[in-house]
Amino acid sequence: MVETAFFSTAVGWCALAWHEAGIVGACLPQNDRATLEMRWAALYPVATVAKKLPVAAREVQAHLEGKPSAMDELVIDYSGVPEFHARVYVASRAIPSGQTKTYGEIANELGSPGAARAVGQALGKNPFAPIVPCHRILAAGSKMGGFSAPGGLVTKQRLLEIEGAWPIRSTSLSMF
Repeated sequence: MVETAFFSTAVGWCALAWHEAGIVGACLPQNDRATLEMRWAALYPVATVAKKLPVAAREVQAHLEGKPSAMDELVIDYSGVPEFHARVYVASRAIPSGQTKTYGEIANELGSPGAARAVGQALGKNPFAPIVPCHRILAAGSKMGGFSAPGGLVTKQRLLEIEGAWPIRSTSLSMF
Protein backbone atom coordinates (compact mmCIF):
# COMPACT_ATOMS: atom_id res chain seq x y z
CA MET A 1 0.00 0.00 0.00
CA VAL A 2 1.34 3.41 -1.00
CA GLU A 3 1.21 6.25 1.52
CA THR A 4 1.44 9.90 0.62
CA ALA A 5 2.19 13.13 2.42
CA PHE A 6 1.70 16.77 1.45
CA PHE A 7 3.84 19.36 3.19
CA SER A 8 4.74 22.98 2.86
CA THR A 9 8.28 24.20 2.35
CA ALA A 10 9.94 27.59 2.16
CA VAL A 11 9.31 27.64 -1.61
CA GLY A 12 5.95 25.88 -1.99
CA TRP A 13 4.00 22.66 -1.46
CA CYS A 14 5.68 19.28 -1.98
CA ALA A 15 4.45 15.71 -1.94
CA LEU A 16 5.95 12.28 -1.27
CA ALA A 17 4.70 8.77 -1.98
CA TRP A 18 6.27 5.64 -0.52
CA HIS A 19 5.72 2.02 0.43
CA GLU A 20 7.74 -0.62 2.27
CA ALA A 21 10.44 -0.79 -0.45
CA GLY A 22 11.12 2.97 -0.41
CA ILE A 23 10.07 6.26 -1.96
CA VAL A 24 8.16 5.81 -5.23
CA GLY A 25 7.49 9.49 -5.96
CA ALA A 26 8.37 13.01 -4.89
CA CYS A 27 7.33 16.36 -6.26
CA LEU A 28 9.14 19.66 -6.54
CA PRO A 29 7.51 22.65 -4.85
CA GLN A 30 4.31 24.01 -6.31
CA ASN A 31 2.34 27.10 -5.31
CA ASP A 32 -1.07 25.50 -4.99
CA ARG A 33 -1.71 22.56 -2.65
CA ALA A 34 -5.15 21.78 -4.13
CA THR A 35 -3.74 21.38 -7.66
CA LEU A 36 -0.87 19.30 -6.30
CA GLU A 37 -3.30 17.02 -4.45
CA MET A 38 -5.42 16.51 -7.59
CA ARG A 39 -2.35 15.69 -9.67
CA TRP A 40 -1.05 13.35 -6.99
CA ALA A 41 -4.40 11.56 -6.69
CA ALA A 42 -4.18 10.75 -10.41
CA LEU A 43 -0.72 9.23 -9.90
CA TYR A 44 -1.56 7.34 -6.70
CA PRO A 45 -5.36 6.84 -6.71
CA VAL A 46 -5.44 4.20 -3.95
CA ALA A 47 -2.82 5.78 -1.69
CA THR A 48 -3.56 6.64 1.90
CA VAL A 49 -2.54 10.01 3.31
CA ALA A 50 -0.05 9.53 6.13
CA LYS A 51 -1.03 10.79 9.55
CA LYS A 52 2.56 11.62 10.43
CA LEU A 53 5.07 13.51 8.29
CA PRO A 54 7.87 11.11 7.28
CA VAL A 55 11.56 11.80 7.88
CA ALA A 56 12.04 12.24 4.12
CA ALA A 57 9.58 15.16 4.11
CA ARG A 58 11.40 16.85 6.98
CA GLU A 59 14.70 16.47 5.11
CA VAL A 60 13.21 18.01 1.96
CA GLN A 61 11.79 20.88 4.04
CA ALA A 62 15.18 21.57 5.66
CA HIS A 63 16.95 21.41 2.33
CA LEU A 64 14.57 23.92 0.74
CA GLU A 65 15.05 26.25 3.70
CA GLY A 66 18.74 26.51 2.83
CA LYS A 67 20.02 23.79 5.18
CA PRO A 68 21.29 21.44 2.48
CA SER A 69 20.73 17.78 3.20
CA ALA A 70 22.38 15.09 1.11
CA MET A 71 19.19 13.03 1.46
CA ASP A 72 21.38 10.05 0.55
CA GLU A 73 20.01 8.02 3.47
CA LEU A 74 16.55 8.11 1.89
CA VAL A 75 15.71 4.86 0.13
CA ILE A 76 14.22 5.13 -3.34
CA ASP A 77 12.39 2.29 -5.06
CA TYR A 78 13.56 2.53 -8.68
CA SER A 79 11.59 -0.55 -9.78
CA GLY A 80 8.99 1.57 -11.60
CA VAL A 81 11.45 3.38 -13.88
CA PRO A 82 13.52 2.19 -16.88
CA GLU A 83 16.99 0.88 -16.01
CA PHE A 84 18.85 3.71 -17.79
CA HIS A 85 16.74 6.30 -15.96
CA ALA A 86 17.55 4.63 -12.63
CA ARG A 87 21.26 4.83 -13.44
CA VAL A 88 20.90 8.54 -14.30
CA TYR A 89 19.04 9.15 -11.01
CA VAL A 90 21.71 7.34 -8.97
CA ALA A 91 24.45 9.40 -10.68
CA SER A 92 22.48 12.60 -10.02
CA ARG A 93 22.15 11.78 -6.33
CA ALA A 94 25.94 11.50 -6.12
CA ILE A 95 26.37 15.21 -6.96
CA PRO A 96 26.84 17.08 -3.68
CA SER A 97 24.61 20.00 -2.81
CA GLY A 98 26.15 23.22 -4.10
CA GLN A 99 27.76 21.51 -7.09
CA THR A 100 26.64 20.84 -10.65
CA LYS A 101 27.50 18.61 -13.59
CA THR A 102 26.49 18.66 -17.22
CA TYR A 103 24.27 16.19 -19.06
CA GLY A 104 27.38 15.11 -20.99
CA GLU A 105 29.38 14.50 -17.83
CA ILE A 106 26.64 12.25 -16.48
CA ALA A 107 26.47 10.38 -19.81
CA ASN A 108 30.26 9.83 -19.70
CA GLU A 109 30.11 8.61 -16.10
CA LEU A 110 27.49 6.07 -17.15
CA GLY A 111 29.74 4.79 -19.92
CA SER A 112 27.45 6.25 -22.57
CA PRO A 113 29.36 9.13 -24.20
CA GLY A 114 27.13 10.96 -26.61
CA ALA A 115 23.99 10.16 -24.58
CA ALA A 116 23.58 13.65 -23.11
CA ARG A 117 20.10 13.98 -24.64
CA ALA A 118 19.05 10.62 -23.21
CA VAL A 119 20.25 11.82 -19.79
CA GLY A 120 18.16 14.98 -20.24
CA GLN A 121 15.11 12.94 -21.23
CA ALA A 122 15.50 10.72 -18.16
CA LEU A 123 15.80 13.77 -15.92
CA GLY A 124 12.74 15.32 -17.58
CA LYS A 125 10.78 12.32 -16.29
CA ASN A 126 12.35 12.30 -12.82
CA PRO A 127 9.61 11.17 -10.41
CA PHE A 128 11.79 11.73 -7.34
CA ALA A 129 12.70 15.45 -7.40
CA PRO A 130 14.18 17.07 -5.37
CA ILE A 131 15.51 13.90 -3.68
CA VAL A 132 16.99 13.06 -7.08
CA PRO A 133 18.42 16.54 -7.73
CA CYS A 134 17.88 16.92 -11.47
CA HIS A 135 18.29 20.67 -11.04
CA ARG A 136 22.04 20.11 -10.51
CA ILE A 137 22.47 18.93 -14.08
CA LEU A 138 23.27 21.68 -16.59
CA ALA A 139 23.70 21.93 -20.33
CA ALA A 140 27.11 22.15 -21.98
CA GLY A 141 29.06 25.23 -20.99
CA SER A 142 27.24 25.29 -17.61
CA LYS A 143 24.15 26.80 -19.23
CA MET A 144 20.81 26.21 -17.51
CA GLY A 145 19.42 23.89 -20.20
CA GLY A 146 15.85 22.75 -19.79
CA PHE A 147 13.73 22.03 -16.75
CA SER A 148 10.31 20.44 -17.02
CA ALA A 149 9.15 21.03 -13.43
CA PRO A 150 6.53 23.66 -12.60
CA GLY A 151 8.14 27.08 -12.92
CA GLY A 152 10.69 25.81 -15.44
CA LEU A 153 14.11 27.43 -15.38
CA VAL A 154 13.06 29.89 -12.65
CA THR A 155 12.51 26.92 -10.33
CA LYS A 156 15.81 25.33 -11.37
CA GLN A 157 17.70 28.57 -10.73
CA ARG A 158 15.98 29.04 -7.35
CA LEU A 159 16.93 25.52 -6.24
CA LEU A 160 20.54 26.13 -7.27
CA GLU A 161 20.52 29.47 -5.41
CA ILE A 162 19.27 27.77 -2.23
CA GLU A 163 22.19 25.34 -2.50
CA GLY A 164 24.74 28.08 -3.21
CA ALA A 165 25.43 26.75 -6.72
CA TRP A 166 24.10 29.79 -8.61
CA PRO A 167 25.28 31.98 -10.21
CA ILE A 168 27.62 29.60 -12.00
CA ARG A 169 31.06 31.10 -12.19
CA SER A 170 32.98 29.71 -15.15
CA THR A 171 36.77 29.71 -15.13
CA SER A 172 36.81 29.13 -18.87
CA LEU A 173 37.66 31.84 -21.38
CA SER A 174 35.51 30.09 -23.99
CA MET A 175 32.26 31.70 -22.85
CA PHE A 176 32.62 34.57 -25.34
